[in-house]
Amino acid sequence: MFRTLALRASLFCLVLAPLAVTASAQSKVAVVNAQKAMADTDEIKKASAAVEAKYKKPQADLAKLQADLQSIEAQIASGKLNQNAIAELQAQGQRKQRDAQRISDDLQADFDRDRQEILGKASQKMQDVIGKLAAEKGLDLIIDASQTLFFKPALELTADATAAYNKANPAK
Repeated sequence: MFRTLALRASLFCLVLAPLAVTASAQSKVAVVNAQKAMADTDEIKKASAAVEAKYKKPQADLAKLQADLQSIEAQIASGKLNQNAIAELQAQGQRKQRDAQRISDDLQADFDRDRQEILGKASQKMQDVIGKLAAEKGLDLIIDASQTLFFKPALELTADATAAYNKANPAK
């Protein structure tokens, strides 16, 4: 019985031996701050400027409505108006408040949609670029910097990822 147990244990060790050699081989690891790498690309910078320009007028319209609301509040608070004028200003203020809320909600929804579309496309492109970068440098693993507690600066490839992205996807 003892012999059978010893034989099984030795066979088990023979089976696991190749795995131990593979596990002990050194892996090449790098770290990339994917969010920073994407934010620093020429394509994202250009898209951000375009989105900012697209929403500049609607934001100015919203700011004007908010200024009008403050003016109405100041007129009501002045105490120089009769009841009819106050009621009319309050009604006008409520309409402007509804308009401002609607514009604000629409702006936020449109901005979020545009942002998600831009980042979604860029994120996929960045993953492809990082995969190619890993292959070029013979890396086994690339970890996002946001998922690490500590890493040596020599392991960081964020700038390389940004440069490779800009090369593969020039801003149009």
